[in-house]
Amino acid sequence: MTKTRFFFAFCILAFFSSVAGQEGWQLVWSDEFDQDGLPDPGKWSYETGYIRNNEEQYYTGGRLENARIEDGFLIIEARKEPYNGFEYTSASLTTRGTAEFTYGRVEVRAKLPAGRGTWPAIWMLGSNISEVGWPACGEIDIMENVGHRKRRIHGNVHYQADNSSNRAMKGGSARVRRPWDRFYLYAIEWFEDRIDFFVDDRKYFTFEKDSDSNGAWPFDKPHYLLVNLAIGGSWGGNRGIDDKIFPRQFIIDYVRVYQMDQGE
Repeated sequence: MTKTRFFFAFCILAFFSSVAGQEGWQLVWSDEFDQDGLPDPGKWSYETGYIRNNEEQYYTGGRLENARIEDGFLIIEARKEPYNGFEYTSASLTTRGTAEFTYGRVEVRAKLPAGRGTWPAIWMLGSNISEVGWPACGEIDIMENVGHRKRRIHGNVHYQADNSSNRAMKGGSARVRRPWDRFYLYAIEWFEDRIDFFVDDRKYFTFEKDSDSNGAWPFDKPHYLLVNLAIGGSWGGNRGIDDKIFPRQFIIDYVRVYQMDQGE
């Protein structure tokens, strides 16, 4: 069965079935990566250049070497090559300006790269980041992994603790078997009072709302998605970069967003 036919069948069944034990989830946005070539510009744009965290890569845009759809998968590839004064290239895709979400289930089926220096991530940022800055906008890290701890998956939230400049972070982690050899489903279920984090059907962390302040709970406003493969940086590179591993690929089977059916 092709991925397109499978997805059609999945959509028919979605209304009647449950996702991670929750009934009533309705598919509202997805990318199944069925069309070879560059990612769909109606769904994704690119971060370009040097962006954050003292990372070593240059993020390119619209470059097949770093981001392409091939055989039904989105491939984000980090390469060791000179480019615009940097030693590595990679890609960071975002739905900023094309899709944003408040609450729901966000899931990404992916196979991770491995090797010292890699830092793949699936995450969300508050769409008001240009107005209020980070971390006041809120950040939800659906999945982070660093190559020097390649069996450990992390889920985190970042926010502004008390409407001041104080930053806060809470999170959890889970150990998984060989995530570079097989696909896992990384997901959050985001509600008005909590965010649950999953690997496959295993919930490993819950962040609960404990304040109504905008700083402590910015997660009642729209967020957009990002998927990227960083190299080095403040976390991914704190044990150096192994140049023998390149190129390295972050392979994504699909991205799906569900929201609860509110009835008529």
